Amino acid sequence: MVCETKFYDILGVNPKATDAELKKAYRKQALKYHPDKNPNAGDKFKEISQAYEVLSDPENREIYDEFGEQGIKEQGGRGGGAGFTSPMDMFNMFFGGGMPGGGGRTRSKTKSQPMVHKLSVSLEELYMGKLRKIAANRDLKCSGCDGKGGSNVTACSDCKGRGVKVSMRQIGPGMIQQMQSACDKCQSKGEVVDPKSICKTCKGKRTVRDKKILEIHIEAGMASNRKFTFHGEGDHEPGKEPGDVIIQLEEKEHLLFQRHGTDLSMRIDISLHEALCGLKIPIQTLDNRHILLSTQPGEIVKHGAMKMVEGEGFPTHRDPFHKGRLIVVFNVEFPSQLNVEVATELANLLPKPQGKVIPKDSDVVKMADFDGQGAWKGGIDENENRHEDQEDDHEHQSNGHGHHRGPQCAHQ
Repeated sequence: MVCETKFYDILGVNPKATDAELKKAYRKQALKYHPDKNPNAGDKFKEISQAYEVLSDPENREIYDEFGEQGIKEQGGRGGGAGFTSPMDMFNMFFGGGMPGGGGRTRSKTKSQPMVHKLSVSLEELYMGKLRKIAANRDLKCSGCDGKGGSNVTACSDCKGRGVKVSMRQIGPGMIQQMQSACDKCQSKGEVVDPKSICKTCKGKRTVRDKKILEIHIEAGMASNRKFTFHGEGDHEPGKEPGDVIIQLEEKEHLLFQRHGTDLSMRIDISLHEALCGLKIPIQTLDNRHILLSTQPGEIVKHGAMKMVEGEGFPTHRDPFHKGRLIVVFNVEFPSQLNVEVATELANLLPKPQGKVIPKDSDVVKMADFDGQGAWKGGIDENENRHEDQEDDHEHQSNGHGHHRGPQCAHQ
């Protein structure tokens, strides 16, 4: 039994009207009271759109018939002022956009989800450019049955073609709980195929597996995380537009170089001899050339020093002859120990330290390598902190009523 008939009365139909009758009534009323045609219609166009939106949805119509407009509001779905589609959007969806004959745009189909793949590339490939190929497996609409799964396809009787089962229960006065669950009979497709007419090509799945070979043109200097979008080359589900394939580059870690835009950086370990007396170090570049890094005798290279070579960095994308800088970070490796004779000879050759006066009463102590044991934090021992905390706790407990007696300040 229908609880109320307000929405049916707005459209001018009987509560037992079919979907076709509802569509016909909405079309007639919407054209009659459209603001462009009838500017004095007030809210009539809005009311017509809301009524049709509720009654054209089998789920909402069922709720409305049983609980009325209040039931639509309570369940939080579409209609009843809660989440209504714009009346103009509803009109455009129904008529394909704009007034009939107005040349409006038609509504596009839902697009299949994109397929995203990551492609690992070396720094050499990004430096010089490379053509890579990748095989993308995708689901395509079966051509044997046009994506229907068979020759005899009907709407699922369990879910009424919605793909989900809806159950309602009243949990209190004016309070309705709605629950949805996937339909097992049609596997949420909304349609069932007669077993005798199942497509032999797709075995009733509506799609077939396909492999697409995609070519990725990596250009010299291209960004390390560049994305390539192949429109319409992804999955093609029945009733939807073909999805896209998105390939994202992922730079592999290099043994020597690191990229920073159009700059390259590298770290070189050198001996103390090379740091003081000059060095000559050959470097193989990413395009298999060799460059020589060198300093003159007497040119000191300090530990952690950074040098740069212009034009030996990374090429600029679409301007490969314009390259950035090669930044070199030097790590000076000191010898673990020197014999006395060598140390004495070096002491005679190197400049003497200046400005250090040693008091006569200084005690000579022995230093050892720190073993890392214990907790050392900025020169304060953790045991000392713990001891001080214990003293503070003791002072808290011994100071009556739990109040801490801190140092007394003398106020002027």
